[in-house]
Amino acid sequence: MYIEQLYTSCLSEAAYYIESDGEAAIIDPLRDVEEYINLAAERKASIKYIFETHFHADFVSGHIDLAKATGAPIVFGPNTETKFKVHVAKDGETFNIGKITIKALHTPGHTLESTCYLLIDENGKEHAIFTGDTLFVGDVGRPDLSSGNLEKEELAAMMYESIQHKIKTLADNIIVYPAHGPGSSCGKNLGPETQSTIGSEKQSNYALKEQTKEEFIKAVTEGLTDPPHYFPINAKINKEGYDSIDSVMEKGLTPLSFEAFKQKIDEDVIVLDTRQADVFTQGFIPGSISIGLEGRFAEWAGSLLPFDKPFILVTEIGKERETVVRLARVGFDKMEGCLEGSFEAWIAAGGEKDMIIDIEADELAMDIPFDERLVVIDVRKEVEFADGHVKDSVNIPLGNLKDPASMANIEDNDNLYIHCGGGYRSVIASSLLKRQGIHNLRNVVGGWAKIKEVKEIETEKDASVLN
Repeated sequence: MYIEQLYTSCLSEAAYYIESDGEAAIIDPLRDVEEYINLAAERKASIKYIFETHFHADFVSGHIDLAKATGAPIVFGPNTETKFKVHVAKDGETFNIGKITIKALHTPGHTLESTCYLLIDENGKEHAIFTGDTLFVGDVGRPDLSSGNLEKEELAAMMYESIQHKIKTLADNIIVYPAHGPGSSCGKNLGPETQSTIGSEKQSNYALKEQTKEEFIKAVTEGLTDPPHYFPINAKINKEGYDSIDSVMEKGLTPLSFEAFKQKIDEDVIVLDTRQADVFTQGFIPGSISIGLEGRFAEWAGSLLPFDKPFILVTEIGKERETVVRLARVGFDKMEGCLEGSFEAWIAAGGEKDMIIDIEADELAMDIPFDERLVVIDVRKEVEFADGHVKDSVNIPLGNLKDPASMANIEDNDNLYIHCGGGYRSVIASSLLKRQGIHNLRNVVGGWAKIKEVKEIETEKDASVLN
């Protein structure tokens, strides 16, 4: 028996490769399926099943393309309805993979069709459970993402029954393999590890402690922030189907000359620049949106970019394929090509250039006392802002900046100083503001991490939010 967790950090997503006696199964594959096909080939195994724990909201699954490539059936749990062919497993149904067995355990709560897969080894012993978004390390899946018409409290009640009767009844030594790790928006506060055991979760996971159903419902529904706006889009794609990733890649990787790129800009397509944030600020095509590959790229792209508009790409040379793949993972399929030769080719051909002024935190400290029009814009999340911020600063979380109305209280002659936690999100924010026609701004390099080290800058906390 062989199990490998295939973890993708920028999405905090874990897919799984399971193999026994020359047969393999994939659980929750990403849209780019070559890794699974190649792994099976290297190990001289054939992929027999593709198991899906639920309709994922945070990424587009590779189930359809992988099924076409391998002939393996796609298996979902009870209550699943799709527009493509799947095997809908019964609760308790088993599937043989070589000498091991996978048992479907229907665990509604995160979604109606959510299903965990219990692995029984060659000796008939329960060995591990692949919990999808039902159970994480230190958390459970949020109950407000269902594609049904149920309230989150109703789904939380289902989750309680699933936890009590399907999860907590398992032996303490069974390994827990969840679909997500820290940073995922599919739960409230996932722990730092990407696997655990049933026993460990019984001891440390707030959702598995002894409590009434009413206490459980309150615990899992309290403090839920709004999910990223692309979540329902991705869930719908996973339920209804999508274009082959090969066709998306072919179109997205089309090399565009300076003239071709400029023509598309004139046609009002979005220009997405995926170079590093500190490179972008030094020079970029006017109107570009910066989302650097070095951060939680796909998540921010899904949260900030429209899915119904075409866009073209400026990438670091050699990063074109990675950019298109990571965008395709969250459902983008209207990419129309990459600037050939990157930004350097644009400048060499005489293209226009814009910049963002970078300043250090100590420069901010010097400007605050003498500039009556200075406004510090903090684009971190509300809870980050509450835990410490520049006195009198304005909190506009990055996700809100796609709406021009978020800047309604900012005057045209205000001098804006933009910052986030470390400098990645503030560059995205600055590019969005410039695209809206707001150019009187500066980016504070290093963000809050550097600002709080400068004793001359007065800071404060918001205890009402933290409590």
